[in-house]
Amino acid sequence: MGTIHLFRKPQRSFFGKLLQEFRLVAADRRSWKILLFGAINLTCTGFLLMWCSSTNSIALTAYTYLTIFDLFSLITCLISYWVMMRKPSPAYSFGFERLEVLAVFASTVLAQLGALFILKESAERFLEQPEIHTGRLLVGTFVALSFNLFTMLSIRNKPFAYVSEAASTSWLQEHVADLSRSVCGIIPGLSSIFLPRMNPFVLIDLAGAFALCITYMLIEINNYFSVDTASAIAIALMTFGTMYPMSVYSGKVLLQTTPPHVIGQLDKLIREVSTLDGVLEVRNEHFWTLGFGSLAGSVHVRIRRDANEQMVLAHVTNRLYTLVSTLTVQIFKDDWIRPALLSGPVAANVLNFSDHHVIPMPPLKGTDDSNPVTSTPAKPSSPPPEFSFNTPGKNVSPVILLNTQTRPYGLGLNHGHAPYSSVLNQGLGVPGIGATQGFRTGFTNVPSRCGTNNRIGQPRP
Repeated sequence: MGTIHLFRKPQRSFFGKLLQEFRLVAADRRSWKILLFGAINLTCTGFLLMWCSSTNSIALTAYTYLTIFDLFSLITCLISYWVMMRKPSPAYSFGFERLEVLAVFASTVLAQLGALFILKESAERFLEQPEIHTGRLLVGTFVALSFNLFTMLSIRNKPFAYVSEAASTSWLQEHVADLSRSVCGIIPGLSSIFLPRMNPFVLIDLAGAFALCITYMLIEINNYFSVDTASAIAIALMTFGTMYPMSVYSGKVLLQTTPPHVIGQLDKLIREVSTLDGVLEVRNEHFWTLGFGSLAGSVHVRIRRDANEQMVLAHVTNRLYTLVSTLTVQIFKDDWIRPALLSGPVAANVLNFSDHHVIPMPPLKGTDDSNPVTSTPAKPSSPPPEFSFNTPGKNVSPVILLNTQTRPYGLGLNHGHAPYSSVLNQGLGVPGIGATQGFRTGFTNVPSRCGTNNRIGQPRP
């Protein structure tokens, strides 16, 4: 028999969880208006699809797709309210802001797919143009136009409002802006409406309704049925051209790219952070758009050993928080690996410091921590930090390098060298062990002897 779980919670299905979240959103009064407009949208879409079938007009079908897009925008607005209600969880530490970005991207892509379907159907109709009935054509146009405009102007859709302003202008907006400048030159009072650029959703609704009105008049006057197909192509192209910049912008957000308009400001802030007291280096900086209007980033900061980590962290966060709302800063102390050195006083008969420059070197541990084989400090048990630099310190006493070779380099002195066997027998070549020890100062042109040797006078090899 299997294990019996007495207090096991029942697992909810996907639709059960979806219904629970929908109830959470519906409890907010702000979402009631959105739900009401959604119900009206479904009703209008049903009537428009029936009129499209009765009139056999593909231009009206293309315009009805804009009403379906309005339904997607209402769903996106509900998702935006749900995102504001939900808090970040351990599984989603950045929150759910990217969900509304995904909703905008899906809505605009579906609108473009509908436009491509209209183009495909219009190409087939050019080969065999059917008869168009204009009985409900004009009625359907005004019903769709009034509902679309009423929806766009009554409900503040935060995601689409941000994308329409942040994305690049469409070709339709550019052409209308050129005409608007000419009109506003004659009537300056219209500049607040048409300039700098119109709302792309309102613009495409007005342009589509204008194309359908021309179609209705030409069919009524001359029975020119091909104009319906031409109008459908025009509406599809305007839809594709309007939605494409928004799809590109939201797609770049999903790809976690850095917005181009903030790159200069971020570079300026990074330069300011690198000049803070105690900061040695700022590297591995990465910034990306988390959601609409929110920027996330991470940065690694290397600081001095004597710097206060919390103070540097507070200053760095304060500088970058003006642009980056979600920031991760990793602080590294300056820890670098150095060769074995011996610090201490130097005998007067070894080197005259008054005649030469002193190279300041940082104080280090003695030879106790050195490796007997490599004559270098033993590595610590824990791995070194990510940033390690052989950068000499400042304001420390001069030191002397230990060396087993008794012939000083670059001194021009006629000294011999100890054989390899004697070095091995007298301490395995380890600095500080054995009789034949010497000092290597690292200086050239030293006039006096450095170190001791028992084989003075032998010719140099």
